[in-house]
Amino acid sequence: MTVLTGFLGSGKTTLLRRALMAPEFSDTAVVINEIGEIAIDHYLVDFVEGSVLELPGGCLCCAVREDLAQTLRGLIERRDLGEIRRFRRIVIETSGLADPAPVLFTLGADPMLDQCLRLGRVVTMVDAVTGIATLDRFAEAARQAAVADALVISKTDLAPFGDALAARLAALNPGAERIQGAAASDPASVLFSPHPAPPPQAKEGVDNPPSLAGEGGARREAVGGWRPEAAHSHGIAAYTIVLEGAISRLDFARALGGLAQARGNDLLRVKGIVRFADRPSSDGLGRPAIVQAAQHAMFAPEWLDDWPDSDHRSRLVFVVHDIAVEEILDRFAFAAPSLIGPRAAGLHDPHPSLPRKRGRVREGAGGTPAVRHHLHR
Repeated sequence: MTVLTGFLGSGKTTLLRRALMAPEFSDTAVVINEIGEIAIDHYLVDFVEGSVLELPGGCLCCAVREDLAQTLRGLIERRDLGEIRRFRRIVIETSGLADPAPVLFTLGADPMLDQCLRLGRVVTMVDAVTGIATLDRFAEAARQAAVADALVISKTDLAPFGDALAARLAALNPGAERIQGAAASDPASVLFSPHPAPPPQAKEGVDNPPSLAGEGGARREAVGGWRPEAAHSHGIAAYTIVLEGAISRLDFARALGGLAQARGNDLLRVKGIVRFADRPSSDGLGRPAIVQAAQHAMFAPEWLDDWPDSDHRSRLVFVVHDIAVEEILDRFAFAAPSLIGPRAAGLHDPHPSLPRKRGRVREGAGGTPAVRHHLHR
């Protein structure tokens, strides 16, 4: 499942239309979290609550006016009963004014959806023409950029992707993949990634400027640059921590669950890869898993057979709103946490006077029941 978001007029539907032209993705259901008329595949359709439309190419489309969870459950149930065409993947296109964090929370908090669906990635469209002004003015746009796994820069045929917008995005979300939409020769691969990329390898001391594909190609690179500036971040920060100690599923659930219980509304997104010492593995050190959370909900872990890269340390990215980094480090003190990169990406520490009791900060370097249930699967 993919969540496609972005501010009004940023080009979400254009990217979606291009992706769904590929025949191999005809078994896709599209859920529009919008009210009113929706432009899809050159058609302007006025949806009725709960209706399902078969688009050219075989994709299914329906609109959500209120209850996203109910709509998704209904789609899955009708598919299983044979009432509608079978599908293997879902794209949720959010409203341009939507904060995506509650959407992610809905997906993780509903037991039936959490059992049936797996979050692939969050893709956010950013308009190269109006991006700076939009991020400055609207907190929703900043949140959309902050929680993304991939940032797709649209309308670069009308305006270049400038240094100012690049720096603003790096401040809000330094670890997101950046893609120029016009240069992406395979838009379906932009939307349908196998799983969220783990946090970047912990290359302490690296401070390279971010790069991305130019107009002539579809090369994509993870952002490596870190920007400590806090201008117009609307209180949003991204922290990356490395957990160097042994981690059990129960200790992890207590730590993240406690943080979610205390600060869930401000815990916009958590994503990472963690080695759990109490889950058997071939090397005897514990099995790694992709973990994700949003607000008060945590998604079921995706257990991996091996590490996806050469960095075998547990690491997490926290996208938060006005949460001091010390609060996160203290929650995970049992696992010897270290903060890498500047103290915050996009927000100076709101409480710089607080003592660092247990967690470590490398300045120059790059329990809810649902949580316990998921981690003990």
